[in-house]
Amino acid sequence: MGVKQIVDPEKDFEPPNFTIKELRDCVPKHCFERDTLRSFSYVFYDLCGIAVLAFCATHISMLPVALRVPAWILYWICQGVVCTGIWVIAHECGHGAFSDSRTVNNVTGWVLHSALLVPYYSWKYTHSQHHKGTNSMTRDEVFVPRTKSFRGLQNKPSTPAWITESMFEEMPAYHLFKVVLQSLFGWPMYLIRNASGPKYARGASHFNPSSVLFKPENFWQIVTSDIGLLLAATMIAYYSLAYSVATVMFYYGVPYLIVNFFLVTITFLQHTDATVPHYSDDTWNFVRGALCTVDRDYGWILNTCLHHINDTHVAHHVFSQMPHYHAQEATEHLKKKLGKYYYYDSTNFLYALYHNYKYCQFVEDSGSILFYRNTSTPVAAIGKAL
Repeated sequence: MGVKQIVDPEKDFEPPNFTIKELRDCVPKHCFERDTLRSFSYVFYDLCGIAVLAFCATHISMLPVALRVPAWILYWICQGVVCTGIWVIAHECGHGAFSDSRTVNNVTGWVLHSALLVPYYSWKYTHSQHHKGTNSMTRDEVFVPRTKSFRGLQNKPSTPAWITESMFEEMPAYHLFKVVLQSLFGWPMYLIRNASGPKYARGASHFNPSSVLFKPENFWQIVTSDIGLLLAATMIAYYSLAYSVATVMFYYGVPYLIVNFFLVTITFLQHTDATVPHYSDDTWNFVRGALCTVDRDYGWILNTCLHHINDTHVAHHVFSQMPHYHAQEATEHLKKKLGKYYYYDSTNFLYALYHNYKYCQFVEDSGSILFYRNTSTPVAAIGKAL
């Protein structure tokens, strides 16, 4: 797909005025039904995949030397993708989409997320705030756009001389380096210090039960999240001593980084695009925010292994308690109802990741509806194929 230039997307944009009832009524009722046994079947499917891949990895040392490096790389990618699928299911537990039972949701989510070093309750609460305030400049919790003044650009003259001074920031290698850093370490930095979060909570930790991110009544649940991480860390330390640190890194550590990559990439691309608006308080509402989501096609294999979190995310934001196995059907009905307000992109996600990181740099300091801008080039948006 080619790249189309959108110099000023605000000129042609009118915010949608759907109600949540309108959108719910256009989706068949059975799409909202949760089946605990069916949900567990996906857990079983993913755990089998993890076990098979780990078993195959134990035989890599038997391969000819020239094939061992590519074999390990293939294992890391495949295991990371399958483990991301487990992460997606645990994320559904946090939304209450896994089962009608709150206990089943929380126990399953806590076990699965802890195994991936994710503080279940901590992230559950901040992610809930993200859903409640999606693409609001004051309410959202993740990938909140930097304003022009926050980036120190308010008084910068847009002249060739200034652009020359900032040439390093415009180099492709620089953006590629920043994308790699964000993709591999953005997730732990978000948990540790709420990187990419709103200004008021910048530096707040998901591991601190007294953090500004949480209410006082959440204290012991945050502690429970930390206990889950402590147990997981203990297991990692045990296997590191029993085998070796290198062995744990090869089997678990590198796939964990791949999981981080997909988590950050999926989240970033779902809400970061030159054609997707952000709203100020006077124009934002829940439905408008929920529809500021881009469904992206990663290809059949990844779509399936990631349980379609990437290509049915509009439906997920509108109806967060809907199980993932109904989201594709619901998406087809939402597409018809939403028309031009349904965002979809089939561009290769790796190219979209680089492109959007480079071009979506800031939003203006004021305005009711804000779109991403770039310092030295017109806003560029990857065209969407409907």
